[in-house]
Amino acid sequence: MSNNRKALRLCAALAMGVGLSLPAAARTFCCTDKTGHRICGDTLPVECEDRAYKEIGDKGVRNIEAPLTPEQKAQRDADAARKKEQEKVLAEQRRKDRALLNTYSSEKDIDALRDRAIADLQASGKQTQDKYDAAVKQKQRLGKELEFYAKKPVPANLKAQIRDNDTEIEAQKKALDDRQKEVEATRARFEEDRKRYRELTQGAASR
Repeated sequence: MSNNRKALRLCAALAMGVGLSLPAAARTFCCTDKTGHRICGDTLPVECEDRAYKEIGDKGVRNIEAPLTPEQKAQRDADAARKKEQEKVLAEQRRKDRALLNTYSSEKDIDALRDRAIADLQASGKQTQDKYDAAVKQKQRLGKELEFYAKKPVPANLKAQIRDNDTEIEAQKKALDDRQKEVEATRARFEEDRKRYRELTQGAASR
């Protein structure tokens, strides 16, 4: 082996030995304690564990924020939950807007569909109205029949008819009220659709 090669191998071995013996890059941790004094150490001082601190090394300074208190963690979680809910609401609104624009091509379409929906409700409501009117007429007939028993016991079957008739009137009256509420809710829903459709289309036209 030539002297040059021996010299090269010796240099390489020395370099490796020096590299292995080099200490790790030094770091310093500093913070300001509760009394306002600056504290530093080559490991994180106990006084800095619950406070913001700086880590100073060969790559510069890294600022570490103080750990959150239980109250701050609760607030953070509440903020995250509120943001998630807001994003959910916005996503649902975008879905409804797309459906609205895909369903209608003009406000006239909204009016036409509203009128058909209300007409269907009113048509089915007419059957309920007929039952209610029939029950009211029966009540009048039963009332006249009851007059014959003003001074004597009322037959059990007549009492039962009167009781059943009162129940029928009450049920049909409630059904009519519910149907009217449904009609009003349908009008309101289509009016909201019209309002939102106008906002979307006019907003798109102005851009």
